[in-house]
Amino acid sequence: MTKVGLLGLGHMGAALAQGWSRESEFELRGFDADAERMERLASLGVLGRVDSAEELVAESEYVVLAVKPQQIREVLEGLAPALGPGHCLISIAAGVTTDSLTSWSGHTCPVVRVMPNMPALVESGVFAVCLEDPALSQAQQEFVRALFQFLGRVHILPESQFDAFTALVGSGPAYVYYLMESLVEAGVSLGFAREKSRDMVQGLLEGSVEMAGQSESSVTALRETIMSPAGTTGAGVLELERKTVRSAIVDAVMAACRRSSELGG
Repeated sequence: MTKVGLLGLGHMGAALAQGWSRESEFELRGFDADAERMERLASLGVLGRVDSAEELVAESEYVVLAVKPQQIREVLEGLAPALGPGHCLISIAAGVTTDSLTSWSGHTCPVVRVMPNMPALVESGVFAVCLEDPALSQAQQEFVRALFQFLGRVHILPESQFDAFTALVGSGPAYVYYLMESLVEAGVSLGFAREKSRDMVQGLLEGSVEMAGQSESSVTALRETIMSPAGTTGAGVLELERKTVRSAIVDAVMAACRRSSELGG
């Protein structure tokens, strides 16, 4: 059975652990400097706990680095003596390049970059996976792809597109929740109870996404089918255009992309 170790059990690390714990095709262990996080997940049967990062590496074939980008150099340089050719590093740190990961780990083992998003927690994640390290074997590439397919959709992308993916999809759930917040508040302003408004907005988004997924039409065409001449929808969309909401969303994603690049610098 393949052994997978998770180093870092914050929001994303815990989301990955909980998703993978539903699978029986590999053995999962985890370590976090915050002992309470580790104990909580271990007590739920999500993963086996170890007492140090070095022990995690010693007992794993694949080591998933789920620590903050600002911490990853220190962590990898400390772990380099424990790493060997039999390991494969998988980093989910935004902005940290394959070259940096390889250098900081002492050129000891293959490296994979992955960018996840939080819906991995409910097995509906979207992942960018970079398999450009020439040291990766075919078996390792196939395992990494399968590992993340357990939790959602996998897109094999060149590393040059990772900052863009991070900004659009990695950060994307926050944009969606911001929209949900706004619609819920609009519902409350119109007189609905907050919980009723939230339930209606959630159904609205679920149905709209499902319809888009089943339709061969573009999202623009789908929007236009809802807009009758001089109707209510047109009035609402016109207000969004007046407030340049579309431009604001594009600008937000571009700002996130710049920040991803800065984190990797």
